[in-house]
Amino acid sequence: MAKLNIKIGKSIPQKTFIHRSPGNKGFTLIELIIVITIIGILAAIAIPNYQWSVIKAKEAVLSEDLYNFRNTIDQFHADQGKYPDSLEDLKSKNYLRDIPRDPFTKSSESWVLVAPPTDSSSTSTSSEPTANPGKVYDVHSGSNLVGSTGTPYNEW
Repeated sequence: MAKLNIKIGKSIPQKTFIHRSPGNKGFTLIELIIVITIIGILAAIAIPNYQWSVIKAKEAVLSEDLYNFRNTIDQFHADQGKYPDSLEDLKSKNYLRDIPRDPFTKSSESWVLVAPPTDSSSTSTSSEPTANPGKVYDVHSGSNLVGSTGTPYNEW
């Protein structure tokens, strides 16, 4: 019969970590797949939020530009007694430094100009009608896109 030679008090060494040999540096395929999957999930969440924030920022710029246009046109009308003939009149008479670009069409030439109403008594402060009432009463965007409120930008 064989005798078992067991020494009490000594533990058997066990490997707790997988050690790679110096020649096997890098990541395993499963580690790379997990990391790429996590990045893909984060990108799928972030990209729509980014696109929505860009649209909201453009809408804010458009709203501010239209407010400034309308305020400047009213100031021009109060000072000159008529509406401007073009947006260049606002720039040439120093009411605007420059004509802003439409944030959706990316052009300063695409603004839609609205002529003043034909009834001069409702727009003129004096009792006599003006010979040239001007051509720019209001401004709208030249974009055909629909805003987040459901209203087309060219009706803002």
